[in-house]
Amino acid sequence: MKKSDTNQGQPASQLISKRIAELGDWRGETLGRMRKLIKEADPDVVEEWKWMGTPVWSHDGILCTGESYKDKVKLTFAKGASLKDPARLFNASLDGNARRAIDIHEGEEVDESAFKALIRQAIDLNSSRKSKPSRDRTGERAPPRT
Repeated sequence: MKKSDTNQGQPASQLISKRIAELGDWRGETLGRMRKLIKEADPDVVEEWKWMGTPVWSHDGILCTGESYKDKVKLTFAKGASLKDPARLFNASLDGNARRAIDIHEGEEVDESAFKALIRQAIDLNSSRKSKPSRDRTGERAPPRT
């Protein structure tokens, strides 16, 4: 697994582990469990620490962020509105044009296979957008940037 360094000199993976331990309650357990599922779905996921302390998982772009609040753990998918969610895991930020989120409250379980499928879809979406040549306003391929 790749690791992104931070300004604090610690790898992001260590900072995420520290956050999980500091929470010390169901939120830490939940964030840790979701992190494990992300890594299982994508062994090459890049862990990052952004925006003054937010765990971020990326692969050719941001897949999702993991935030903890007093009453929930929120996993926000950067391009969630473009993902198919037949299991209806997304239950927050449903009105936006891009993001979708999964709010997990104490005692709630998330369908592991459906969650992993969302992670894999997000990877596929990021990878497909990365590999497409850009087009100008007329629909013609734009010359490569140098």
